[in-house]
Amino acid sequence: MNKNFKQEFFSNNDEGPIFMGAKRVAKNCNIGIYGVPYDGTTSFRPGTRFGPDSIRSVSSGLETFCPQLNLDLETLNFVDFGLLDIPYGAPQPVIERVTKVTNQLLANNIKPLMLGGEHSITIGAIHAIATKYPEIIIIQLDAHADLRNEWMQSKYNHACVIRRCLDIIPSNQILQVGIRSGTKNEFEDLQNNNRLIKSLPGKDNHKLRNALKPHKGKPIYLTIDLDWFDPAILPGTGTPEPGGFSWNDFANIIQIIKDYNIIGGDIVELSPQLDTSGISSILAAKVTRSLIMLMHQTKLIQQ
Repeated sequence: MNKNFKQEFFSNNDEGPIFMGAKRVAKNCNIGIYGVPYDGTTSFRPGTRFGPDSIRSVSSGLETFCPQLNLDLETLNFVDFGLLDIPYGAPQPVIERVTKVTNQLLANNIKPLMLGGEHSITIGAIHAIATKYPEIIIIQLDAHADLRNEWMQSKYNHACVIRRCLDIIPSNQILQVGIRSGTKNEFEDLQNNNRLIKSLPGKDNHKLRNALKPHKGKPIYLTIDLDWFDPAILPGTGTPEPGGFSWNDFANIIQIIKDYNIIGGDIVELSPQLDTSGISSILAAKVTRSLIMLMHQTKLIQQ
């Protein structure tokens, strides 16, 4: 990787918190973490700009070993680039910058893992990945459908992220898991296009298992809006929605997708200042650990 890459895209690239077990230099690494501290289109409670560094700061409180995946971060080669240097204000320039840095990572055979920040940033990553891998499958864990065409006078609002992804890839390449909030039109869209993967807290997600079977071997991007979890266990998010999921439900999904080709992902919508206990950040860090390990198990297909 070009030695000027970090200087071009990242602020504080050799300072500040780092995710446990990560390197600061990309040599021999096939996974790259970077934070996008943006919450410019937040519609309820702001603060996701503090999410990336909060995840990093608390990660050292976890073990590096995951008994479910039988992997240890200390044996994996992954880099934490730090915080993406982004412009303040409108979302489009931020999304464009995410696209650029994701393109650079893919060109260097590094799988991107974003720490948000609000959900609008996902659009940039998908634009880059779908250009190289047009067959990409998106798995969305989220409380909300995010299918509005426009919200608060912006088509790039966090409430529009999946609608913008549908501008990039076909509907049948998106699986929306556990959605429990949205407009009537959004739910009609979900059901009419068979994107909604219904699931209930505490139950085996056999519908996701069946929906993924035709996509074995295809590249998969996992976008996790942390409000998918129930606010009783993750209150630190801007738009909490009662009726959500537990860590055991997430572990069940990991069990389903661990044999698939996860080539990228993001963890978004953590607002750490809304949870003074810090538990929301710790859960987000544990989710991050799982994604690093899932992404470690596969290689990018050279095209």
